[in-house]
Amino acid sequence: MITNRRHVRRGTVAALAAVTAGVLSLAGAGTAGADPAAATDTRQIASSELGDDYRITLTAERTAGDEYSASVRLRVYTRSDGAWQQSDSAVVGEPEGWFWYPLTGKGAVCQFSTSSSEPAPIDVSLLLTPSLGCSLPQHFTLEEGTLHAG
Repeated sequence: MITNRRHVRRGTVAALAAVTAGVLSLAGAGTAGADPAAATDTRQIASSELGDDYRITLTAERTAGDEYSASVRLRVYTRSDGAWQQSDSAVVGEPEGWFWYPLTGKGAVCQFSTSSSEPAPIDVSLLLTPSLGCSLPQHFTLEEGTLHAG
């Protein structure tokens, strides 16, 4: 009886693998020759609005070709003709210096503080890994729609 269960389980796993391979090949068929940057996975991990003047976002961007590493980008948007338009951006930490899964999981943002003063201080601390904990805070200032590190 145990042998039969193992045989059924192996058959199910093999069938599932075949279906998955077929789905992946169909999904990849439409992306041949596509821009690799367009295929990069991105996730907004935090945002803040400072009145009607600024919207600030933190976005995790997975490194193309590496499922584990990522960059984080701080973006600033200002209102123009009733719509938000990006006015500036800055990389948080080192490019490709973060781990994708901690950045996109629970507790990824340890600190994200903004202020509506001019210049506006922005502090960012992100989860390195669950065992390492949070990064040291990185400081930015926002002045008239432009980010300054430090």
